[in-house]
Order: sequence, then structure tokens, then C-alpha cells
Amino acid sequence: MEDLAVGALEWLLATARPSSHGGLTWATRPSESELNPSLYSGTSGVVMALLEAERHFGDDRYGDAALRGARSIAEAVESWEPSSLYFGLAGMAVALRAVHDQLGEAAAGAAASRALDLVRTRFDGSRWGPQIDLLGGNAGIALGALAVGDLELAVLAVGPYSDAREITRAGVQWETRAGRPARLHHMVHGTLGVVHALASVGRAADRPDLIELAAAGAADVVARDEDGPDGFLVPHSDPQDKPERNERYSYGWCNGPTGDAQAFRLLHAVLGDPAWSALTDRCWHTITHSGLPQRLRPGFWDNSGRCCGTAGVLAFACDRQVEHGDGLDFAEVLVADLRTRATVDAAGARWSNVEHRATPSALEPTPGWAMGNAGIIRELLRFIRATTGRTPAYAAPWPDHPATVSS
Repeated sequence: MEDLAVGALEWLLATARPSSHGGLTWATRPSESELNPSLYSGTSGVVMALLEAERHFGDDRYGDAALRGARSIAEAVESWEPSSLYFGLAGMAVALRAVHDQLGEAAAGAAASRALDLVRTRFDGSRWGPQIDLLGGNAGIALGALAVGDLELAVLAVGPYSDAREITRAGVQWETRAGRPARLHHMVHGTLGVVHALASVGRAADRPDLIELAAAGAADVVARDEDGPDGFLVPHSDPQDKPERNERYSYGWCNGPTGDAQAFRLLHAVLGDPAWSALTDRCWHTITHSGLPQRLRPGFWDNSGRCCGTAGVLAFACDRQVEHGDGLDFAEVLVADLRTRATVDAAGARWSNVEHRATPSALEPTPGWAMGNAGIIRELLRFIRATTGRTPAYAAPWPDHPATVSS
């Protein structure tokens, strides 16, 4: 399997472009001219994958590329408008601090601090824009700040959730984007992303009130389950948000039980209540009985990436293997699927996701974390370590992925 990861890294390096002062940068798609420093689909996510490769292989070539990537991210800090974790300065700070911590690059650490200083100045007292979710708003900024070591900013970011909460019959929820009638429930745009931030910051700041609010948010989502008692499956949103575009039920990290399980893993670590661990088991049951990674119908399972696809499920399967010893068989199914769906040639390895509503349906391969090589590489390398007796820990931890604790 290392051959596939190496091929994916070769393609990643080949799609890099030089920036000023000897830096490297990546666009969202190789065919595009606009460069992208973000964690979600651009250079910051690629740098995190290169750090993983540098630690895994002990190869300075990957470390040098990560350093050059950090140089281009640092160049973009003062001019980059978004502040969020996945699209903005908070995520850029995470990658820059990871380069500082792993490779000892002082300039990257200083740039991370500058990025968060700018984020702090843009806070309007309640948010940084129309979103207060994990992907583009307060929850993600809180987790990014926490990852970089700025607890004060993390507490500032989650503070507004108490006043903004909406009481439901089972707990609380939030309007995670201003003016959106639907209430979303999962990690990327919904309640469980907010829960993840509240629980993480509450633990770090010794704030029981934030942890209690997190538990109330999770309770609302749990009450919406439609696959009990063995499984766990909650609709995308209520009322359904953009039904012409969004499936009612999803299974990946972003809007399904793969991501839900990460929130429940965190709550179990914070609260110690076995009920949260039981919910993680139920998420695992639903995922492993859903039929993925088979493409059972158009739109069901058409993505190999970390956000919406197979690599995100592989991350959870490796968590299961480390913590419960029951994830290996399914992880091997997922890895076999990634190998089958890869395009491998003289240029390296990469993946084309599918949009069944478009013609042609095969999308251009991308380098980034969310839908492309960077996110897949991180999970392939971790799978190799988790199944060969090496440390399963990531070289550079991800802000919203709780560390595993061996059983």
C-alpha cells in the first residue's frame, strides 16, 4: 500500500507551483490559475499531508516541500480575507504551527501567530460572518485556535453559542448560517460541529457550562436517530435544506454517522459516560451495514476523499482498530476500494470523484485535503502504521479529530 501513497505524493508534488521567495503553492484544481492557501482544498491541507509523509518515510524531500508550502501560506496571511478553519486564516495557522512544531521553522510559527491576531481583530462580538458552523464559522475558528495554543481566542469564539441556542424538545440546536430556515445536525454545517467545539474548549478551559451545552446539543441530535436500536442515522437537516441538491441521509464525515461518531468519541473522552461510546458503536454498525464503498445508485457513494468519501470512513475504521480492535477488516475493504479507483500512471496516483448529474461525470483530480490526494494520503499512511505495529498517531493532528486511546 505504500506504493500507492508514494504515487499519490509524486502527483501532489508535480502539481505544485512556485511562489515568490522560493515557496510552493497549490490551486484547488490543477487546471485553475487562482492559488489557494486554505486547509480544505488548498496549500494548507497539502502541507499537512507532506508533514505526515515526512514523518512516515523519514524523507527530507517531503519536509522540504512542506517548508516551501508554509512559506507561500505565510505570504498570503495579510491579504487573505476569510477567517475560518477550513477556508481561512484559522486553518492556515494550524498548518503553519504544525510546520513549526515538526520541522522547527520559527518563521512558520510567527506567521501562525500573525494569522490568529488578524482573526481576533475581525470578530464582531458574535461571529466572523454569516456562518457559525465548523466549516466556515465560530466552531472551526475555536478548534483552530485551540490547536495553535490560543485558548483565549477559542473561548471567545464559542462564547456566543449560549445566547444563540434554540431550545428543542430533547436539547438545543443552532441557526448555523444566518437566514437559513433549516437546522442542520451533523459535523460540517450543523449541531455536532458546534458540539465538538464546545466540548473541546470546555475541557481545555475547565468550563463545565460549555461541556453541558455541548451535551445538550448532542442530545438533540441523538433524539433524531432513525436507525436504532443497533444503528444510528440522522437526516441531513430539518426541514430538508436544498432537497434538490442534498440527500436526506448521508454516511460520510461531513453529514453522516462517520462524522457523528467523532463527536461521540470526544464526548466519551470528556464525560466518561459509556452511553457516548455506545453511540459510537451504533454509528459503526450503520456504516458497515450501509453498502459503502459500493456505488449502489447514482449519488450514493461517489467520492474517495476525506470530507465526503472513503478516506473519511477509513479514518474512523482506523480509530476503531486502535480503540476496539474491530476496524481492520472493513478498513481493508476501504483501502482496496481506494486502490481500485485510483488512476495510476507515470505521473503518479490520483482520484477522480463523480458528479452523476454532470456530463462527463468524472471530476478533475484535486490535490487538497477535502476531496483529493492530501486527505487520502494521510489516511493511507495511518492505515499502514496502524496495521504494521507502528504508532497510529498522526504526525500533525487535525483540529476536529480526537486522538485515539488504545484499548
